[in-house]
Amino acid sequence: MKKNKKKRLLRIVRRAQERRMKRENRFVEAVGTMHLSTHGYGFVTLDADDPAREKLNTSDAEIFIPAKFVDDALDNDRVKINFSPNPDESDPTRGPVGRVLDVLERNRTTMVGEVLSGYKVRPMSRKVPSDIQLSGGLRGAKKGDWVKIKLLPAGERSGERLNGTVLERIGQAGLIAADLDAVAAEYDLVPAYTDDQNMEAAQLTPRDIARRDLRNMHTVTIDPTDAKDFDDAVGVMPGANDNELILGVHISDVAGYIIPGGTFDREAAKRGFTAYLPGRTLPMLPKTLTAKISLQAGVDSLAHSVLFTVDKKSFKILKSERCHSIIRVDKRLNYEEVQDFFDSGKAPEDWTDAETATVKTELNIAAAWRKERRETEKFINLAMPEIRVLCDEVNNKIIGLVSKIQRESEELIEEFMLAANSAVAAELVAKHLPGLFRVHPQPDPEKLLDFAMTASDAFHIQVGDLSTRENCNKFLSSLPDTPMRPIILNAFLRSLPRAFYAAAPALHFGLGKTLYSHFTSPIRRYTDLLVHQQLWSMDLNQKWKSQDDLARLAERCSEQEENNDRAFFDANDRLKLRYLESLLGKRQGRSYTGVVRKVTAAGLLAEITELGIYGFIPISGGVERRRGGERIVHYAGHENYKPGDMVHLTLEDVDFSRNSAVFGIEQRKENK
Repeated sequence: MKKNKKKRLLRIVRRAQERRMKRENRFVEAVGTMHLSTHGYGFVTLDADDPAREKLNTSDAEIFIPAKFVDDALDNDRVKINFSPNPDESDPTRGPVGRVLDVLERNRTTMVGEVLSGYKVRPMSRKVPSDIQLSGGLRGAKKGDWVKIKLLPAGERSGERLNGTVLERIGQAGLIAADLDAVAAEYDLVPAYTDDQNMEAAQLTPRDIARRDLRNMHTVTIDPTDAKDFDDAVGVMPGANDNELILGVHISDVAGYIIPGGTFDREAAKRGFTAYLPGRTLPMLPKTLTAKISLQAGVDSLAHSVLFTVDKKSFKILKSERCHSIIRVDKRLNYEEVQDFFDSGKAPEDWTDAETATVKTELNIAAAWRKERRETEKFINLAMPEIRVLCDEVNNKIIGLVSKIQRESEELIEEFMLAANSAVAAELVAKHLPGLFRVHPQPDPEKLLDFAMTASDAFHIQVGDLSTRENCNKFLSSLPDTPMRPIILNAFLRSLPRAFYAAAPALHFGLGKTLYSHFTSPIRRYTDLLVHQQLWSMDLNQKWKSQDDLARLAERCSEQEENNDRAFFDANDRLKLRYLESLLGKRQGRSYTGVVRKVTAAGLLAEITELGIYGFIPISGGVERRRGGERIVHYAGHENYKPGDMVHLTLEDVDFSRNSAVFGIEQRKENK
């Protein structure tokens, strides 16, 4: 009897051990990079040489990390994880799920946040899921101030929370200047040039090179009314015979002043791009230099020109050539007056006959080139309004919001810049000169599928196959002209990959080009300046940068560009909330149209295109219902709501702790 009992116990223990070993064998350890979402969860991309990749059933080596298993990992940290390749064997479509075991290397050791009570800091970044406990002194900061903090290593932390120490006080949150200072510090933007640097830059003189005299070409600049720098101009003159004309695209010859490896070349490389924030500009080059090299009206300017020989009747490009030149801008024009001329056909009183003829010819050429590109390259036409904060840079005061959408006057300049960039890219390849190219990959089928599901669920629109530009344009042109249109366009744009720089040419999906470079903005983009410098080196028969050098620079510039963009959007969104805060109590009855994007038991999340923001509408007591597979939420005392519904809203509050505006429902608007 005792023997049988002992055998039974051994069998139980053995089975328990087998179950434990089976569970343990389901988990695999790996190392990779964390990518956190603003909702707390994340994905870890496994290292390329990690053997754990072999355990995956897919080539997509991303492991989902639920929010509760992120631990204290931050965005772009290198982490050690374990994961289950098949978390749910009954559902093979579910991807692998893991948890963070350890943070091996921090991507960042400093960050910016707002001081809270309880000796805590709320990080500016929405990708840091928790407040940070402070140690040490506050360095003069108090509750409501922006501070820069240093994260403490794991061995110096108190408890399991993220801990940090204050490095410096930035300023009081809510003051526009301090908010912009905080954004600049958070994204590590390089400060503006000092007075000494500007004085030094003012003394720079151009290098010598053979130049073509193009001062007889009637040339104009067309820019925004408040433009300060003029790095491009366009002109027209007769061709070699009566059937031809020459269109010149002239770019400020910045590389004539910025020598590779020189002081201001290093400074420009450090910045990568001019950083634009609402109400603040951090230029890539010293302002004294950009003032000197801008293509000002009425003075001789040094340019790097692309000349297109164009057929007078068809406006087709017969040939193109590049040269260093001397030009003289005859008149500075702005987009508004050129647009008025396009709309009315009537030139402003201060335009001469020559200026009127030049602009008319340029408008005709641009229209013909755009039509040809539409037919042959089938570029994606994604014109949509962009809502920006207007901010007085001198007084740090928000003026209001402005909606910007591309018009024919902007398209005129865009066409000529596209043509010049394409011509330069073709020359780089033809002459085997290492250069930088703009690349936009084919869309990811999974992301297109996600967009298709969103369009179907939220807007009841079937998108069809979006794998080609032609199909994309058919879909975009079929969208109804309602408040939903820009929202759908936004969602589609987010489904496309981000363009980047590379040292070899490849497809630019959005433009439909396979040879495309950036040449036309060397004052504000280091990538363009690099291309200019390479061309200078070739023209002077000097040593140029290698393909490997440019590959490294392309990667760095792509990262700098993305960082600058994120800084702009962050600042733009924050100042929008400051602007809305100023409206509270002043515009009773002001109504905004929103489109419901998400429904929860707590309320609705609506996209408000007029403001370019998401708004939260708190409504407690939501009860979920299903109707024909569609998710609907009913609120006591209110109607049913589902994604895609349009609602009229009134502003009720601004919640800076959640970086959101709070709205109330004025009335329900009928669905499409």
